[in-house]
Amino acid sequence: MIGGCPIRQGASRWPDAEALTFAGRGWTYRALDMEVGRWVAALQARGLGRGERVALLSSNHAACVFLFFALGRLGAVLAPLNARLTAAELAPLLEDVSPRLTLALGSLADRLPGAEPLETWADVVEAPSPTCEPLEESTPRVVLFTSGTTGRPKGAVLTEGNFRASSRGSAANLGTHPAPRWLGTLPLFHVGGLAMLTRCAYEGGCLLLQDRFDVAAVSRAIDTEGVTHASFVATTLERVLDERGDRPMPESFRLALIGGGPVPAPLLARARAARLLALQTYGLTEACSQVTTERPAEADGRTAGPALPGLEVRVVGPGGEVLGAGREGDIELRGPTVMAGYLNRPDATREALRDGWLRTRDVGMLDERGRLTVLSRRTDLIVRGGENLYPVEIETVIASHPAVQEIAVVGVADARWGEVPVAFVVLRPGHALPEELDTWCRRSLAGFKVPARFLALDALPRNAMGKVERTVLRQRAQAS
Repeated sequence: MIGGCPIRQGASRWPDAEALTFAGRGWTYRALDMEVGRWVAALQARGLGRGERVALLSSNHAACVFLFFALGRLGAVLAPLNARLTAAELAPLLEDVSPRLTLALGSLADRLPGAEPLETWADVVEAPSPTCEPLEESTPRVVLFTSGTTGRPKGAVLTEGNFRASSRGSAANLGTHPAPRWLGTLPLFHVGGLAMLTRCAYEGGCLLLQDRFDVAAVSRAIDTEGVTHASFVATTLERVLDERGDRPMPESFRLALIGGGPVPAPLLARARAARLLALQTYGLTEACSQVTTERPAEADGRTAGPALPGLEVRVVGPGGEVLGAGREGDIELRGPTVMAGYLNRPDATREALRDGWLRTRDVGMLDERGRLTVLSRRTDLIVRGGENLYPVEIETVIASHPAVQEIAVVGVADARWGEVPVAFVVLRPGHALPEELDTWCRRSLAGFKVPARFLALDALPRNAMGKVERTVLRQRAQAS
């Protein structure tokens, strides 16, 4: 199947509809089509062509959007790099990408030697290029590097077909909307941010792009800019509710997708009381964002929902046997959102993709209705004396204590048991670390699941997507 640039198509179908806002400026589909065309001309002037890669280091900026769609019109590939990485961390990623061109936001340019300034790069041309090459579904669009918590990051190659299928699946699950307005606080160097960008373009919606998550700006946008959809993690969801004083959401706001792990039941109850429908999700870079998502009419906060339409999810045992409902095993999936493979890593690609199935290495189980419960990311699993402990189970119990605002449980080495769980607790204002947390846990958990230690923190370390950096916590626990 062949597709064209959705911005060019939007300029033809709804030229005056708003397509993008950023930093007080807005672009209709007609205006965005012209701006993308100007970037195409600038890229052509530098000889950029099909299959060549452009490395980008930037926080959210309108120029990232122009570049992404311009490269698509040429059949070239974007490699957005995590803006929070150091120069030393970026160097091997740049080596993997071997870019024809390297661009960076001015404030970040010192981390990428030789990078050209993103903000003004296309100013050398004024007239837009009409070039808009048709794209096969197999055409690579981006290289996105995984977090690298288990070693050197790998670059997942996502295609035009991956993004289109992800958009179709999400729309089929969430329901059609004449012109969705997605609040864009997720970084565009992450699959979640790019999924929102492409979803808006394919559906004729508008991305309300913000350079970072600012809770006051988020609340303002919800009230004044007609936001219909947003994506949060549990922490940012709670911050939004706090900022708004639990005021009800306006009628225009439809729902929020929640990633990064399960949401505590009391927080979901707060969200519902504020007329905020929060849908839990499970996804990963290698599957172009969402894999499963709660259905709006059936959401109860107990699972991450069923597979998106068009995808299949299964749980398998150690020998690859498919397990039935209620049995714990490795999560695998297949469908048109699964990556083409890892850049320059044929062995890693063969290991991850077997007989058409993506082996996620995450642990979970399906219920009788096909809804997925994610028990642990594979790297988070704690093995204590031969028993598998899932941090999410322990975290759910501790999070229900009234003094606890945030919680993360990690495994640390232990001479007797191999590993033991250690809990890092962020307390609500005015509370000290409760002495009875051990007892609190034992009311709901078997003794071997109770954390060996409870450590108080002012805040949990998080990456650019708001996910807890468990490697940092493990190092802190081992040093304490």
